Amino acid sequence: MIRALWTSSSGMQAQQTNLDVISHNIANVNTVGFKKSRANFQDLIYQNLRDPGVMSSNDTRVPTGIQIGLGVKLSDVSKTFTQGSLIKTDRPLDLAIQGEGFFRIELPGGGEAYTRAGNFQIDQDGYIVTPEGYRLLPNIQINAPETLLSINISENGKVYAVRNEGGVQTTEELTDIRLYRFINPAGLQAIGQNLYKQTDASGEPIEGVPNTDGFGKIAQGFLEASNVNIVDEMVNLIVAQRAYEINSKGITTADEMLRTVATLKG
Repeated sequence: MIRALWTSSSGMQAQQTNLDVISHNIANVNTVGFKKSRANFQDLIYQNLRDPGVMSSNDTRVPTGIQIGLGVKLSDVSKTFTQGSLIKTDRPLDLAIQGEGFFRIELPGGGEAYTRAGNFQIDQDGYIVTPEGYRLLPNIQINAPETLLSINISENGKVYAVRNEGGVQTTEELTDIRLYRFINPAGLQAIGQNLYKQTDASGEPIEGVPNTDGFGKIAQGFLEASNVNIVDEMVNLIVAQRAYEINSKGITTADEMLRTVATLKG
């Protein structure tokens, strides 16, 4: 019965973590480029009261043993990098990736991060940046904004600035956009602000041209929505709540049995 208390307690702690992950998914249902997480669990060590296959007589063995599990623990929380739906915005610096790949971002003070969120803007120096002001890499600078008519970005990452110079319309080709992918994107470290950092688990970034060699293509005037399915998350929420309640019942039942033993009279 004491074992049952600790086993049920581990179940409650696991479901609390599961609830935390589900709540984070639901909170980010409208976050651009957000990728949902999933909590995965594994059973704890077993107490072997009798090993399977031990001799029960000179000629026979027991077919099964006696193994009592000691509960559950969190094994990992993994990101699911499935494609989110595309939202049409008609804003020239809203970019969505259809397929595999990440945009590369320059972090303040050096360092790099990667993102699927393509809601870019132009800063005071003409660079394309994230809403936090972090520059897109390779750096793309748009000069002479007073002559700028439009910015056109092709599916393969070509960036063009259409200008009106003295009544004459010209097209200037700027730095191309590159995409990056990882052999294990689930191994990336989420650091907030829709950004991920490379880790030993993710592997080195692989650079490529959009819409070639398995990289996704760029859709200008669109944003990739979160891949959170609110219906699935609500079902997961209910399952987690019921599992938490049932584990609490296990603690209550074990406690009642202990109380019964404690009130026995000799």
